[in-house]
Amino acid sequence: MGSAGPLKFSHYGDAQNKFVKTLPLIANDNAYLADIFTSEEMDPEKPISAGFYRLDPGKPLEYTYTYNEMKIIVDGDFEISDESGQTVKATKGDVFFFPKGSKITFKTVNGGLGFFCGQRKKDSA
Repeated sequence: MGSAGPLKFSHYGDAQNKFVKTLPLIANDNAYLADIFTSEEMDPEKPISAGFYRLDPGKPLEYTYTYNEMKIIVDGDFEISDESGQTVKATKGDVFFFPKGSKITFKTVNGGLGFFCGQRKKDSA
C-alpha cells in the first residue's frame, strides 16, 4: 500500500464577502445558510461541515440542533436564547457552542452573520 502523496488544504478566498451574497434561504423569509467545506469524503464516520449563517431583520429563527455546533459572530448582532432562559446579546467576535439537542432562538434587529462548524454531513442542517 503506497501513499497517495501529501494532502492539500482547501481555500475559499474572501468568502465572507463573496459567498455570503449567494446564501440560499433556509427558513422563513430571512434566514440563510450554506456549507462551504465538509470533511465528509475524508471522514464519513464523523464529518464536520462549516459555512455561513445570516439572519436578516424579521421573524426569529427557532432551531433544534441535531448535532454539535460552534459559531462565531462575524458581523452584525443577534439575540440568542435557549429553553433554559439564557439570553445573550451576541456581537462580532462572540463565540458559541450549541450542544446536540439544544433548542435555540436567533433574533436580530439589524441583521447578523455567523460562521459555523458543525458535526454533521454537508447540507444536513
